[in-house]
Amino acid sequence: MAISKWKIDYEHSKIAFKATYMMFTKVLGEFRTYSLKVENEDDNFETTSLEFIAEAESIHTFSTERDNHLRSADFFDVEHYKYITFKSNKIKRIYDNYYRITGDFTIKNITKTITLEGEFSGLMKDPSNNIIAAFSLHSKVNRKDFGLTWNAALENGGVLLADDVIIECEVELIKEV
Repeated sequence: MAISKWKIDYEHSKIAFKATYMMFTKVLGEFRTYSLKVENEDDNFETTSLEFIAEAESIHTFSTERDNHLRSADFFDVEHYKYITFKSNKIKRIYDNYYRITGDFTIKNITKTITLEGEFSGLMKDPSNNIIAAFSLHSKVNRKDFGLTWNAALENGGVLLADDVIIECEVELIKEV
């Protein structure tokens, strides 16, 4: 049994999220500085060990003012909590190329089990003769479960931010030889 190690192709990957703002529109964002460690046995992704680390300060929502607020103690408190992490516990093929990845997700030293679901596009060789693998994964988490509780009431009723945040990941891996 051979152990395969994979590195992330940053040019073809994105770790993103979206959250409902003002009760009717979505704000999109991403983490720009992160690492991903992936190992498996004989290229079998059901045997994968996955460890993800994002620098909380690298949050980017296309608004400097909003990004600075998200970095503050109201949200991620990046001065005290530098990283957001995910470590897989179980990966299961549900059907065809659809997988479910369960693991420990940590924000602000609060760890909860979450599940990412999505499609494994398979293995192929790229133009540089590298073996690559690609995944599209998503999950929904309640931000309040991780101590991200700040909000503001709207004048016409409702609140500025919804509790649920959608995580969306497009990941391309390159097999290390």
